[in-house]
Amino acid sequence: MRPSILRRLLRRVAATAALALVAATLSTAASVQPAAAAGGLQQVTGFGSNPGNLQMYEYAPAALPANAPLVVALHGCTQTANDYYASSGWPKYADLWGFAVVFPQTTAANNALSCFGWFDPAEDGRGRGEAASIVQMVEYAKQRYGSDGRQVYVTGLSAGGGMTADLLAAYPDVFAGGSVASGLPAQCATSQAGASGCQTGPQKLTPAQWGDKVRGAYPGYSGPWPRVAIWQGTADYTVYPANATALRDQWTDVWGIGQTPSATDNLPGGTTRSVYDDASGDPAVVTYSLSGMGHGLAVSPGSGTDQCGATAAYFLNTICSTYHTGVFWGLDQGVPGGGQLPAPSGLRVTGVTADSVSLSWDAVAGAGSYAVHRDGAKVATTAATTYTDPGLTAGTAYRYTVAAVDGSGTPGTASSQVTATTAGGAPARCFTATNYAQVAAGRAHTTGGSVYANGSDQNMGLYNVFVTHTLKESPSGYFVIADTGCTA
Repeated sequence: MRPSILRRLLRRVAATAALALVAATLSTAASVQPAAAAGGLQQVTGFGSNPGNLQMYEYAPAALPANAPLVVALHGCTQTANDYYASSGWPKYADLWGFAVVFPQTTAANNALSCFGWFDPAEDGRGRGEAASIVQMVEYAKQRYGSDGRQVYVTGLSAGGGMTADLLAAYPDVFAGGSVASGLPAQCATSQAGASGCQTGPQKLTPAQWGDKVRGAYPGYSGPWPRVAIWQGTADYTVYPANATALRDQWTDVWGIGQTPSATDNLPGGTTRSVYDDASGDPAVVTYSLSGMGHGLAVSPGSGTDQCGATAAYFLNTICSTYHTGVFWGLDQGVPGGGQLPAPSGLRVTGVTADSVSLSWDAVAGAGSYAVHRDGAKVATTAATTYTDPGLTAGTAYRYTVAAVDGSGTPGTASSQVTATTAGGAPARCFTATNYAQVAAGRAHTTGGSVYANGSDQNMGLYNVFVTHTLKESPSGYFVIADTGCTA
């Protein structure tokens, strides 16, 4: 046996030990078989030199137009491409919104637990191993479907989430956005021995240090950076919630936007969404904290537009994360430039009340109507260049875009986004107490001996009665550290 092959085999064996914590909570099936083509899922061979020894599966709706987006979806340990195809909900939105999906698959031939090698520099770096194979799949799919290279996105669960973060760092020129579900920050571990430590609690690094790990993955690259969604259950004891905080710190630092959210709100399934806007006021990083959810991908079976997926091992019935991720990326608004009409200019907020937002925008020549989107979902079609959105919640931030629609019903490019906050709402409340008391009162939680504020996941220090902080609550259930002054 050649020495290089022997070293590769030894590396795979060591990786199995490093991932024992994941193995303890994932499927204990005797073996993981390659995904069989099921329904519209098809295997592709010959997509490239495949240095990472992966398998490629794909799904595309019939009559997919040119310049449509492309999504890459990475399964978790012990799962297959077919598991992710069947339960994640991505095929539903590929049909509804019009895009292709690539489902890469690793197998027991690469790793005894079929985990992507997010912890292995030979697999997760630019031009190396599994990461290079996934990018080859992207290039193949772009040529096959005529996909828009400006709209390529990657998402993954657990080990697939860790690989997603690594891909975003190593290939920011390939991926416009990513979504990490119960995953790890980019380059959290660079050895087999470090993998388990990342899962239970990553290193206590500053945002700048986490950001440097991204910047170091593709030296010299200066942007644009991918837009990143982060999904995490507060009761995940396989990949601990501290990883979501590290991911937030990492990508907000890369964007240079700080770690204070621009807006927060509550979604179904006990989900708190925190949005971090870029300098233009567009969401760059979004975190979704799911109260009481364990390790897995959030799904919500049903026929509604915002429902998706199927419950199964590590597909947990809470909220359709795939829908909200797609909306964050803008997949629901069609292909930019797909219609003939340009984006309306001058979208502005003209008034707010406790339960409504009024908007206006400039007319577009040739428009038969205008589609108004709130938080990514269409809420109205109007022939006017004004609209009042009723029935809203007081003291809540909402984000709007508008697209002109031609006489055939084809929407043009969406406008720039504006944010409006309704009036009123419950006033902020302030609580000063020891870390121990904040946890006991349900305003914070513990992870690995440290305390984190509920909602914002800001690190409050050690879990004891000697450290005191002031927490500000706004909106309900969302707490931020406000030691320098808390105005209720």
